[in-house]
Amino acid sequence: MSNRYQGAFLSTTSYSANPVTTVEYLVVAGGGGGGSAGNNTNNGTGGGAGGLLTATGYLVTVGTPITVTIGSGGAGGPSNTQGSAGANTVFGSITTIGGGAGGSATAGGSGGGGSPGAGTLGQGNSGGATAPGGYGGGGGGGAGSVGVASIAAAVPGGAGGTGIVSSISGSPIQYAGGGGGGGYGVSYASGGGGNGAQGPTPLASSGLTNTGGGGGGGAFLTTSSSTTGGAGGSGIVVIRYPSYQPPAKSTTGSPTTYITGLYRVYIFNASGTITF
Repeated sequence: MSNRYQGAFLSTTSYSANPVTTVEYLVVAGGGGGGSAGNNTNNGTGGGAGGLLTATGYLVTVGTPITVTIGSGGAGGPSNTQGSAGANTVFGSITTIGGGAGGSATAGGSGGGGSPGAGTLGQGNSGGATAPGGYGGGGGGGAGSVGVASIAAAVPGGAGGTGIVSSISGSPIQYAGGGGGGGYGVSYASGGGGNGAQGPTPLASSGLTNTGGGGGGGAFLTTSSSTTGGAGGSGIVVIRYPSYQPPAKSTTGSPTTYITGLYRVYIFNASGTITF
């Protein structure tokens, strides 16, 4: 009877982690600046939030850089002028539209208050109207709801539209809230949007950096002047995918990266690239 040596392993085999093929994303554009038109049509209007898109299943081509462009927030309008629109944010083939300027009828990711501006379908909502003869401006639109209109008989501005809460970074954060309209009473905003100023002397607050919040509207002073509107908050791109998959091969723009729970996260607060 012969003996046979079976099952010998003379070499080792190495196994690589599964490559990244799809990622989840949150892309938010820059918020619009708050208006400060010192008249009873568009005075003290809130800026619209930057457009917001979030989804899973974005296809990745291994070895091909994905471009990330972070949109800046729009400037707040000085006395008797409207604000400026926010800039677009780009992640590969995904583009979100900058928030509408306060006091302008121009559409944006979310529209500015006043005339008011319309939101972009799927990215945000319209701003609130400013009531003729009123002292308060309409609130800017947010990703979660429309901006609130001001009331002719009331002195506060309309509240900014609500933002949307996302936990893609590992913590619940509200993004893309509209700026509140200014007047003689505080009008608040949520989701990173700036609060409207309250007369006769306080300043409007700006949208929070890297949330895409709209700037608050300036306070009404006289029929020909009002305080400066708040600036819109800059945008952001957040990417995540299962942590068992390998990290990106390279990045530019110094994104923040970490593992939280079951996910590997990349946060871009500035423009750059990512290559898997």
